[in-house]
Amino acid sequence: MEVVYFAGGCLWGVQAFIKTLPGVKFTEAGRANGTSHTLEGDYDGYAESVKTGFDPTVVTISELMGYLFEIINPYSLNKQGQDVGEKYRTGVYSEKPEHLKEAKAFLSERNDYDLIVVEVLPLINYVRSAEEHQDRLAKCPNDYCHIPEEILSRYK
Repeated sequence: MEVVYFAGGCLWGVQAFIKTLPGVKFTEAGRANGTSHTLEGDYDGYAESVKTGFDPTVVTISELMGYLFEIINPYSLNKQGQDVGEKYRTGVYSEKPEHLKEAKAFLSERNDYDLIVVEVLPLINYVRSAEEHQDRLAKCPNDYCHIPEEILSRYK
């Protein structure tokens, strides 16, 4: 099992989508690369992210990146759907340099590489989101989500 962190706008939909993917063993809603180690206080630069545990014999980082690109607008800086702000930026974070190398290779092989604003960075900090945000769309299916239902349920 390996772990990578994906940011794709509001984490409710990102988590709901990622947990349905082949090879994904667990997900957790959280905050990546902020400066604080708590949920308290002012915004600290984090990106809403989904901690993703996956089996690398079933799914690769490159394949996971392909799935991420199904649910994001990779050209939109700090905005996905109606969610606007730095915390809604898109990105991939990992403690494993190999993951970052593979994610960067995925991006660089695309014809639209120069337009993409998805960041690929080492994970320097992660804070688990409050319980109310874990699997939020499963608990509150009528809450707003920037990802259309037909995409959210594509791999169920």
